[in-house]
Amino acid sequence: MKNLLKNIFHLYYDGFRNMTLGKKLWVIILIKLFVMFVILKLFFFHDFLKDKFGTDKERSNYVIERLTR
Repeated sequence: MKNLLKNIFHLYYDGFRNMTLGKKLWVIILIKLFVMFVILKLFFFHDFLKDKFGTDKERSNYVIERLTR
């Protein structure tokens, strides 16, 4: 089992190390993920519950009410 995990690790390690075009593609993927999860969240998805309610109790009551309605 240990030898199998070691072989799998070396397979991926050698594959990523020897990449040329793949490295650029991974950089593009990581930049896109950063934009999707950080930048878009900051500008388009504000914290609705935090703005509308002052305490955690009020927030939880609102969510329970919306889920059970």
